[in-house]
Amino acid sequence: KGTMAFAGKYEFEGDENYDAFVEKIGLPSDKVEMGRNCKIVTEVVQNGNDFTWTQHFPGGRTTTNSFTVGKEADMETMGGKKFKATVKMEDGKLVADFPNYRHTAEISGGKLVEISTSSGVVYKRTSKKIA
Repeated sequence: KGTMAFAGKYEFEGDENYDAFVEKIGLPSDKVEMGRNCKIVTEVVQNGNDFTWTQHFPGGRTTTNSFTVGKEADMETMGGKKFKATVKMEDGKLVADFPNYRHTAEISGGKLVEISTSSGVVYKRTSKKIA
């Protein structure tokens, strides 16, 4: 696997366990509806261990997290909360511990597969590469 494996633009394709997960992390109901089957486009710019990870939501809202693998960075959750986290690289996967869930991202079969786990609830989101 090359180190530039993550770079690209990915469009939401499908997810599993969304409702159970957002309930577990206490996402407000307006955000729950906004995120359901949301055609989020995830844009990843990678330069070695430096990443800029941007999510484009329908309607023009974007969330951007910039981080360097192994260094603490300021991040924002899907609910808009700000926090500090250190993203690690484990077996080709990016791993980050958010305040109330663990998030992993990997490229598998040309798709971006993101898995968030909170108290045993596993939410999986798959996005297909579009650029």
